[in-house]
Order: sequence, then C-alpha cells, then structure tokens
Amino acid sequence: MYKGNTISVVIPAYNEAGFIGEVLESVPSYVDRVYVVDDGSTDSTWEEIQAHATVAESADGSVVQFDQRIVPIRHVENRGVGGAIKTGYLRAREDEIDITAVMGGDGQMDPDRLPDLLDPIVEGRADYVKANRLSRPENRHTMPRFRYVGNVILTFLTKIASGYWGVSDPQNGYTAISLDALERAPIEDMYEFYGYCNDLLAKLNTERLRVADVPVRSVYGDEESHIRYRTYIPRVSAMLLRTFLWRLSATARRDRGNPVPLFYLTGAAGVLVGISQFVRDLFVSSDDEDDTSHALTGVLLGSVSLLVAMLWETRLNRDLSVTEDSGWNERDDRRDD
Repeated sequence: MYKGNTISVVIPAYNEAGFIGEVLESVPSYVDRVYVVDDGSTDSTWEEIQAHATVAESADGSVVQFDQRIVPIRHVENRGVGGAIKTGYLRAREDEIDITAVMGGDGQMDPDRLPDLLDPIVEGRADYVKANRLSRPENRHTMPRFRYVGNVILTFLTKIASGYWGVSDPQNGYTAISLDALERAPIEDMYEFYGYCNDLLAKLNTERLRVADVPVRSVYGDEESHIRYRTYIPRVSAMLLRTFLWRLSATARRDRGNPVPLFYLTGAAGVLVGISQFVRDLFVSSDDEDDTSHALTGVLLGSVSLLVAMLWETRLNRDLSVTEDSGWNERDDRRDD
C-alpha cells in the first residue's frame, strides 16, 4: 500500500535475461502486486522470472497483502511491448488495483522515483502520469542524439494526434495510471507495438482525463534496444494518423458543438486539394494562371484552418496537461556531484 492506495507495477519483458531479475528485486516493498509479462522471449527470461518470483514469495509471503505479489504471465507469441502492457493493465483492472505503474524490464527506470509518479494521482491532480526526459535542455546530453531528434519529432506529431499540447516526451514508458482511467479508457483496443504510449494518450483525451509530466533523466547502459527503425517509423506514423482520425471522430460524437474536428478536416482537405492541383499544373502544360492561383489559395486557406484547429484545441485542452515539479533533476545533479 502507498498512502492508502493499492499499487501494482506492470513489467513487460522481451529477451531481458540478465536484467529482469534485478528489476524484480528493485521493486519497492510498498508495491502490492507485480505483473511481469514475458512477451514470447527466446532466451531464459521466463526461467529468470519464475526463479525470482519463487524467491520473492518465500521471503516476503508474511507481509504481502495479496495471495501472490509477483504474478508471472507468459505470451506464447511475441505481441509487442504494448501488448504486454495491455495484458498487465487488464489484470490490474480486474484486480481493482488503485494505481498501476509501468517499469521496463531493462533496468532503465529508477524505482526510487516511483513515488513522484504516484503522488499526482494519489493527491487528485492527474489520472495518468508519465516521466519526461525533455524537461530541461541539459537532458539532451544524456540522451543519444538520434533518440533526442526522433523524440522531438514524435512529440510534435503526438501533440496533434492526442490533443495533449502540454505533454512532451510521449515515448517515455515510465508511467502510472489510475483505476478510474483504466476503467474509462478503451484499454482493450490499445496499440500493441512500440508507439502504444502515443495511442494511449489519445484514448485518455477522449475521456477528458488529466495527464501529468514529471521530469526525469534516464540512464542508458548495456541494454539492447529492440526497436527496428526501418519498420518502427512507418508503422508508428501510420498508427498516429489512424489515432488522430479516430480521436477526431470520438470527439465529434462526444461534443457535437466542438468545431475542432471540422477545422482539421476542412484544413487538411484544402491543403491536399491545393497541392494536388499545383502538382498537376507542374506536369500538365497550361497557360491558365488562375489554376495556379486557386491551388495556392487552397493551400493557404487550408493551412490557416489547420492552425486555427491547433490553437483552438490547445485552449480547450489546456487544463488537461499538468507539469509537476518533483525535483528529479535537482536530486540527480546532487547525486552526480
């Protein structure tokens, strides 16, 4: 229990032998249940999970409030990190755990900082809390450059797709979510691959749930990334487009007086029609200057409509994004000195 709330941690693990055992040992004692999901690993991850689960039960059985603190779950086939987390979320919702956090199986996430993720939910300031590595300019020096540039781009695209314009670093998987949010958001439909966190934000937005950013500096050690960028970039880009269209549809159904979906759709239509007309004029000989003028006008008006949609939505959703001042960066600085 943590401040009167039951706590669970979901740990997705795919080929994390040599890391997952240490991660399980590092989970704080106030965590009531740990759902560790082996997502079809081909190494000894599952054996390592079972060994540590048995040791934990024999050592802590007298103080664990649930019948089983560590719950090993195994996917026969690899479903993706989002699929593993979804499995954990659904189990936590079924068990009616008050707050569920997510920690990676590679040891990047500091368990000592977990209270900073839990407190905004416990104190009623947020429904979903995520760590943010982009909170200060200094953090770019600890993040590999290719990750930083990619994260900045994905942050902007996710702002559009999710509607949370005050949220940054959407790829950060160190999160906590309330039971109410798990019950209200369509978790069953959550995206199952890398990019699940971007998709989840859009689902939270349609329920008008508050999201908090907490500053953190990640540690990059000997773990091997399972992301394959040749497939990751096009797959996540397509997912963000689908998520954006789904959110606009859900928003229009929920709030028929909201003009944002209309501005987005008319703006996109104007830009696409204008560009297609302009491209056609380039390859088809024509002396009609009006065609080019109409094309440029369509692009201009469409761009203005898109800008209005973004600004309007930023204003409508400004109370849904919260930035916490947890002092993580300051504590990290003191620890380095």
